[in-house]
Amino acid sequence: MYKIYDEWPEIAHLAYESQFEKIEEKNIDHIVFAGMGGSGSVGDVFTSILSKNEIHISNVKGFHLPSTVNKNTLVITTSVSGNTLEALTILKKAKKKECKMISFSSGGKMKNFCEKNKINHKTIVQVHSPRASFPNYFYSMLNALEPILPTKKKDILDSIKQLEKLRKNISSENLSSNNKSLDLANWIAAIPIIYYPYGLKAAAVRFKNSLQENAKMHTMTEDIVEGAHNGIVAWEKKSNVQPIIIQGKDDYLKTKQLQKIIMEYFKIQKIDFRVVSSPSGSILSKLIYLIYLLDYSSIYKAILNKTDPGPVRSIQFIKNKFV
Repeated sequence: MYKIYDEWPEIAHLAYESQFEKIEEKNIDHIVFAGMGGSGSVGDVFTSILSKNEIHISNVKGFHLPSTVNKNTLVITTSVSGNTLEALTILKKAKKKECKMISFSSGGKMKNFCEKNKINHKTIVQVHSPRASFPNYFYSMLNALEPILPTKKKDILDSIKQLEKLRKNISSENLSSNNKSLDLANWIAAIPIIYYPYGLKAAAVRFKNSLQENAKMHTMTEDIVEGAHNGIVAWEKKSNVQPIIIQGKDDYLKTKQLQKIIMEYFKIQKIDFRVVSSPSGSILSKLIYLIYLLDYSSIYKAILNKTDPGPVRSIQFIKNKFV
């Protein structure tokens, strides 16, 4: 797995330069992303980068389409395996609603369904596992969806440069104390709770999922603004929970103020915490940087725990029975 992560910058670049036919849908007023697990994290990032767009965006993780979908809705389903039941269900419901559709998978039932029903499908190879395939899928989809995205090519190329720059610090070739991902993994000793600002939710959820799948450990996430109205009270009692605060260089002014107050509170209460900050740049560069750093940290944590990050036997147990 670590060898694949060391190659993320090259995988991202090749995926973005791949010869995918661009989508040609018009008159779209609603975009729905649908996917689960590692596939769903792709939709999380797209939802974030499209959040300031005038088109309504939904991200579905489950079986139900929003009731507002219609012929002007574009439904984008992603399943790395091609056999995810939830994504297949959404695809079938979107067809009945006569939505515009495009799907991405490595094959499987999703590809077969699309071919039978003449639905636009793009085949993208799985690299090791759905979660490790993130850059291959995300940058391939950036390529194919380019006509409907507000993302500038410069921002996309800058995000790949961020991967290249960050790799020098966090890859397996640098196992020194200044490796940011390894340092965070060494610090995590109990149950992390990841506080995030609204715009960086995708990175926090991805980190939670990666720690659960790779390190096989319980993890929580909480919006830092909402947490200031309820979750903060739980810190009045000692616990084995460890706070990690994700920050963005351009977080909303009041969010920054709240982050400082909560960090001050943690210091007064002698609660050890960590801060993970994004670089400057577009929302795309921020999220890609954070996902790479935090994903790699989850791999290091698995190894420190003497756990193989690859197998996900519990998920396979459920999939074998859930048909």
